[in-house]
Amino acid sequence: MTHVSRRILMKGTMAAAGLALAAPFVSRTGFAAGSSGTVNIFAWAGYISDEMLAAFEKDTGIKPVYTPYGTNDELLNQMRASNGSGYDVIWPAVDRVPNYVEFGLIQPIDEKKVLWDRVLASALKGSETLGAVIDGKRYQVPTDWGTEAITFDKNTAPLEYGTASYGDIWKPEMAGKATVRGHSGLVGLGLWMEAQGTLPKPMRDSFKDEATMRVNYDAILVEAIKNKGNIAQFWSNENEAQGAFRANGVTIGQTWDSSAAGLAKEGLPVGFVAPKEGALTWMEGVSIPVGAANVEQAYAFLNWVLTPEAGALYANHTSINTTAVGAEKFLSEASQKFFAAAYPGDALEKLWWWPVQENWFVALRNEYQDKFLSA
Repeated sequence: MTHVSRRILMKGTMAAAGLALAAPFVSRTGFAAGSSGTVNIFAWAGYISDEMLAAFEKDTGIKPVYTPYGTNDELLNQMRASNGSGYDVIWPAVDRVPNYVEFGLIQPIDEKKVLWDRVLASALKGSETLGAVIDGKRYQVPTDWGTEAITFDKNTAPLEYGTASYGDIWKPEMAGKATVRGHSGLVGLGLWMEAQGTLPKPMRDSFKDEATMRVNYDAILVEAIKNKGNIAQFWSNENEAQGAFRANGVTIGQTWDSSAAGLAKEGLPVGFVAPKEGALTWMEGVSIPVGAANVEQAYAFLNWVLTPEAGALYANHTSINTTAVGAEKFLSEASQKFFAAAYPGDALEKLWWWPVQENWFVALRNEYQDKFLSA
């Protein structure tokens, strides 16, 4: 979101800027010649503002139709049900892209149609190993990245970077005052246990094979169930996470950055900070379904989202970090302050990037989540 993130995000990958790329088909303005028609966008709830929709249509002549969803699983299930049709643009997390490729739901990116110099080189290079490139083919262009970390009430549960921990959620004094998402709450708890030396194997190894995953998750589940009384409400989408703080007496939680930022914009005394174990970090981007009916318009939307102005509109609206080169020039003061407070010191160097979540892992992850929720 700021020049700081550009310097540190996936440090050492700037060599990607020297890659030779084919000339794009688009005009010098970044949009297809004679742009018109419609583009059907299926993206996260709250990601695209009315201002963005109006600006895109004004800039391109293309009418955007935006349909929101709440979770990665909702998106995948919808795409599977429709065999990859009904939408021209989808917005999955990069670590879930292999799921769509396995089921034949998205098409390889036509690299001649993308204005690559608009994408942060570090994000582009980093996405290759996070799930965007499979068997040498790219299936997603990164547009944004963000985190899941600690949201807290500044008055009743103040936290500071360096001491703030996932473990704070599970302390006895937080009984009935916390919120987590089922499956990622277990990961945060696992990272705390790893730091305490009580996790059987490194948390990241859980994503490599079923045997290691079960060994770790069996231990995590015992700890989670023992302290389940801390959880006043579970969340699965943005509205639920925010509602926990607004209406259900929650003072601490593991939520998305955008959830905390939205509460702060409402005037609530809510802070957001990376824990010392590292903020859970995801990257997302635009993919094109195999059944897209308006492919040229989909690429026009992709290239537009990566303009500095559009990237800043997105970041200011969501408080999620854009990968658009030059967007920091247009960021609001509030966005810059939120970022600085969330990731002070060496927080950006400690980001814990989600590994690829293959279908076998997602199935087991959901199994353990269900055990936790029903305990």
